[in-house]
Amino acid sequence: MTRLARIIICLAAFVSVFGCAGLEPGFETPTVGVSSFRVLPSAGVAPEFEIGLRIVNPNRSALKLEGIVYSVTLAGHKVLTGVSSDLPVIGAYGEGDVTLTATPDLLSSISLFATLMKQPQSTFAYELDAKLDIGSLRPRIHVQEKGEISLEGAAK
Repeated sequence: MTRLARIIICLAAFVSVFGCAGLEPGFETPTVGVSSFRVLPSAGVAPEFEIGLRIVNPNRSALKLEGIVYSVTLAGHKVLTGVSSDLPVIGAYGEGDVTLTATPDLLSSISLFATLMKQPQSTFAYELDAKLDIGSLRPRIHVQEKGEISLEGAAK
């Protein structure tokens, strides 16, 4: 057996052993839902939004969230995008809350404000698109939620 063949076999064995170690047999995808979406009182010109996520871990091992990437569309205009790596560990067979705070980009919000000026509304539609990275070799958890948000109580 040549030296190159032995190296390839050893490398393949190494990848097989340590690649499979990151997989958990019977792993179930955690459930993620939007628990809140509201406008926060703001002293500045741009409003702040608080997005609450509820995560349920149906597995026997703790779920360490590596990060989250999210975007929010308000009244048909994509105005919020963000990332967070400051996330809790969700215990085995446990539940946890993640709170994201986002401020819209002024330039991407201009069309939203123009729409609201033409057609004043106290509520409008939102769409949340989020991807949670749970690390290792597992795929990201993709969450899409739609709903209504009220602007009442935001102007304080």
